Amino acid sequence: MRPDRIRALLFASLLGSTALLSAPVSAQQPYDGLWQVTVVTRSGTCEPSTSSTVTVTDGQISAPGAAISGRVGREGLVRVSINGAYANGQLTGNSGSGKWNGASAGVPCSGRWEASRQ
Repeated sequence: MRPDRIRALLFASLLGSTALLSAPVSAQQPYDGLWQVTVVTRSGTCEPSTSSTVTVTDGQISAPGAAISGRVGREGLVRVSINGAYANGQLTGNSGSGKWNGASAGVPCSGRWEASRQ
């Protein structure tokens, strides 16, 4: 191989390595950000309706002061648990909805939730 071709290949491989080293450690997920969530009870004695803001960061769902555990997948699939209640559903673009179930004073409750990106 000619020396100028070797230098060109070496230079190209160094540029490629530099680009890989400068890539961010965690890439933003498509549904990251603030979401306003409204929960509506359809059956049971749980609170009839409540709204709160949750944060999605790298697909992980969190809310200040809440024992919440959950994820939003790259395709928008939502799975969450909070204080013994469970929810699942789908986000698409800037909105989403799903179902939840839990209990209040041992009495089962269930309903729907809706979310919109803030």
